[in-house]
This record gives sequence, structure tokens and C-alpha cells, in this order.
Amino acid sequence: MPDRHSPETTSSGTGTPQPAAPTIGTLTWLRAVDHPELLADVTHAALLEWAASDPTVADKVFVAEIDPEVSDTAAMCEAYDITMTQSVNCVLVAGKREGVERTAAAAVRASSRADINGTVKSLLNVRKASFVPVDRAVTESSMEYGGISPIGLGKQWPVLLDDGAKAGWIVIGSGVRRSKITLPGVLLATMPRVQIISDLGVS
Repeated sequence: MPDRHSPETTSSGTGTPQPAAPTIGTLTWLRAVDHPELLADVTHAALLEWAASDPTVADKVFVAEIDPEVSDTAAMCEAYDITMTQSVNCVLVAGKREGVERTAAAAVRASSRADINGTVKSLLNVRKASFVPVDRAVTESSMEYGGISPIGLGKQWPVLLDDGAKAGWIVIGSGVRRSKITLPGVLLATMPRVQIISDLGVS
């Protein structure tokens, strides 16, 4: 019997296999590459580029429309029956060393928090690491606050992905507040400029 969180393959009328959406929460999941209207422009562009280099991506990344008023993690999980363990938050962080700024994006399960002044500070080799202010995060990511996604961030934001976020299907931001993306955590781990970090998320 298939895992309720794993998509099965169906067939079209022509007999061509079509990816079926995963069953995660109460949302209706659609193939993300086909729905740019539900993604930030930078997220859709990055997704197309990623899919061009790895054809499996197109059939494994899905998007679902949500009420933007419940885009924040806790509200979204409650509204759509998604667990905090399935949801993965992405935050932008920065710090300085000898006057030079170093930046990254930290992605951890919502059931934990990013160890900013432990693991992240050590990885960036800075005196202190801090969350990037909201206005700057929005401007430099070209995404909406509350919807920042690991997919579509510029080169100045290498993605640090907690090792614990690789298991199963995860729910991440889409770049906009009105939708969420789901994909296998192991797939996100293969995206260009993603580093897998042990103990990035702490309770």
C-alpha cells in the first residue's frame, strides 16, 4: 500500500505516465513548473533551470494555493492539517568578520529552530550571526516575507539545509504568501548551492 505522502503515477488518455500529486494536509497540489502564477518570478525561473539540469524535478515539485492570511507557519499548519515537522522554514542570516559581510539561508523543520549563534555563526566564521531585517530580506530575495523559499535565492544566499529536513516530503515557501511548495527533502538536498548541515536545527 503506498505511503499517503508519496505521489503515485497515473496515466493520461494517451497512456503517458503522469505524476499524481502527493497527499499532504488538505491542500490541492499541482505540478509547480506548470503554475508560475503561484510562484515568485525568481522561484519559477530557478525551478525551470533546476528542472532543465535534472528532468526528474518537474514531476517531483508541487505547489498549492493557500490563504495568504495564514501563510505564517503555525497558522498554515493548523489551517491545512500539516504538521510542524513537515513544514520547513527558510530564514536569511548575515554576520561580519573583519568588516566583510557573510550571508546564508538556513532551512530547518518548523518543529525546531535554526542554531544561528552556534552552528550558523561557526559556518560563516563571523563574530555574530543575525536574522536579516524584513525589508532587506524582501528586497534582496525578490520574495514576499512569510513566503521566502530556498528555491530562487541569489548566489549571495547559499542554502544551509538541516540534515534532519531530508526525510520524507517537506513543505516550503514558494516566494509568495499565497501558496506553498512541497517536494521530497532528499530532492531539495540535490539543488545547486545547497549544503547539508548536521545539527543546524535545535529544539
